[in-house]
Amino acid sequence: MHATDAILLAIDQGTSSTRTIGFTASGEVAALEQQSFEQIYPGPGWVEHDAEVIWATVLSTSRRVLQRLTAAGRTAAAVGITNQRETTILWDRRSGVPIYNAIVWQDRRTADRCRELAREHGEIEVSRKTGLRLDPYFSATKIAWILDRVPDARAAAKAGHIAFGTVDSFLLWRLSGGRLHLTDATNASRTALYDIAKGRWDQALCEMFDVPMSVLPEVRDSAGEFGLIDKALLGQSLPICGVAGDQQAALVGQACFAAGDVKSTYGTGAFLVLNTAQQLVPSKNRLLSTIAYQLNGVTTYALEGSILSAGAAVQWLRDGIGLISQASDVEALAASAPHSGGVYLVPAFTGLGAPYWDPDARAAILGLTRASSRAEIARATLDSVAFQTYDLLEAMAADGLRPATLKVDGGMAQNDFFIQRLADVLGVAVRRPANSESTAFGAACLAGLGCGLYNSLEDIAALRRTETRFEPGLGLTERNLQIRGWRDALRRVRSN
Repeated sequence: MHATDAILLAIDQGTSSTRTIGFTASGEVAALEQQSFEQIYPGPGWVEHDAEVIWATVLSTSRRVLQRLTAAGRTAAAVGITNQRETTILWDRRSGVPIYNAIVWQDRRTADRCRELAREHGEIEVSRKTGLRLDPYFSATKIAWILDRVPDARAAAKAGHIAFGTVDSFLLWRLSGGRLHLTDATNASRTALYDIAKGRWDQALCEMFDVPMSVLPEVRDSAGEFGLIDKALLGQSLPICGVAGDQQAALVGQACFAAGDVKSTYGTGAFLVLNTAQQLVPSKNRLLSTIAYQLNGVTTYALEGSILSAGAAVQWLRDGIGLISQASDVEALAASAPHSGGVYLVPAFTGLGAPYWDPDARAAILGLTRASSRAEIARATLDSVAFQTYDLLEAMAADGLRPATLKVDGGMAQNDFFIQRLADVLGVAVRRPANSESTAFGAACLAGLGCGLYNSLEDIAALRRTETRFEPGLGLTERNLQIRGWRDALRRVRSN
């Protein structure tokens, strides 16, 4: 097979859907399948997924893409996996069956436990080793919660029968027929159990969070040999050659390979990630230090700000209050309002992420008058994501890193009205690539590196196509006025 004929298969397992995409070596989409699945809300601030449903969507979308490729006479060379991060699954090694639903990254049920740990141990050691915060967002307290509440789970874990994984690790286990218990450095870095400077699981952190080290997967580079897919599953024994958490995969897909390159992905949440090269930069402004990718044993680091509700706020307009029929309707509705009318929405449906870190904040719409309509609420929803991005960029600037432009991707990035508002609120140019599949493409690129189809990151950067550039068009006085209104709205919903 010639390199020009090779197809790289990307499994993009997200928070609200699973997508499998076949990419050509030049970065074109050859086949795409997507399947949504149910979000489970057992209680206020609790979010779960059925891991068996996730697995079923991975199988069905992958099979359909491979069928389409076969019909077109194309063959997959390698597979890359990218996934919703921090979402926690524990399963029995003997049966491969999850012992509890997947607890999703948005879930806040362990907020009280995080506060207890902060009182008992402080946050300094967690932050110094992991670059993260003591927050229910990360996997460690989720693991302990499941072990403590599922009958006999701790005894089974002590006996070596329980495995933990973020979604990538669970998929690797299932795809390999139970032979592989692996993850990559980017996903490991999101657990609050992994020392990102030393590149290893930390025993002291495991003891602090009461997580037995026996449940943890082996950590590997983001590109390389992850084993073969069981032929009985997809009809082909394909090599898995790339794995990365979704935000790190998007960083690769956007070719943010130089120090200072920054991208923001707008999906269910929104995630601003800035490459800091081989320098691990501790934030003094409540951002996260994390692993951007690890290649050939060399770790590249990043600063990250995490917004918990971006597209989730638009989904709430659709599913929660029936303001729109489908998510794409929000653009025209918001654009029909000439201004916000002083209306602000703070989308703290599961608390607030960076840089506020307030798990107890709750969502609110403020500034309503009798003149307010559906259009102002829709506009305020999109604006809330732009304002949260502004706060993240300000935190990065306070850490000494102020990018001149911002690369964007994700579902919300296809909304021209939102992206223009983003440029206006940020006061910087926003660049949207022609290839909107940055996350899946990043996974495919890592698989291409891992199987030798690409020789370097420069090969990947050369695949970038034209982009649309949005320039800020809002005056400084008006921008500052709107930001002051946002900050006032934030103050009203904050719990701390």
